[in-house]
Amino acid sequence: MESMGKKKARPRRLFTPEFKAEIVDLCRRGDRSVGQAAKDFDLTETAVRLWISQAEADAGERAGLTSSEREEPAALRRENRRLREDVHILKQATAFLAKETR
Repeated sequence: MESMGKKKARPRRLFTPEFKAEIVDLCRRGDRSVGQAAKDFDLTETAVRLWISQAEADAGERAGLTSSEREEPAALRRENRRLREDVHILKQATAFLAKETR
């Protein structure tokens, strides 16, 4: 009864931009359907459809954020986190030096 209708979770995998572009190109040229490409390369159809949508947005064929526009907030969050760490270290150093000079 344990396996009734439940699939085992697939581990998260990372793919290179080149690999994604190759899969998108196969589907857009009509060499393979989305389902067939997903099956042939052991991918989910959802992932392939998202890659195709993103490629269309990057090419200006579809409304939505481009890859670079999606990356910008993540880069800003990383920079903000680093700057907060820098401020924290400077506060600790200031407190230490204030104690030493008394």
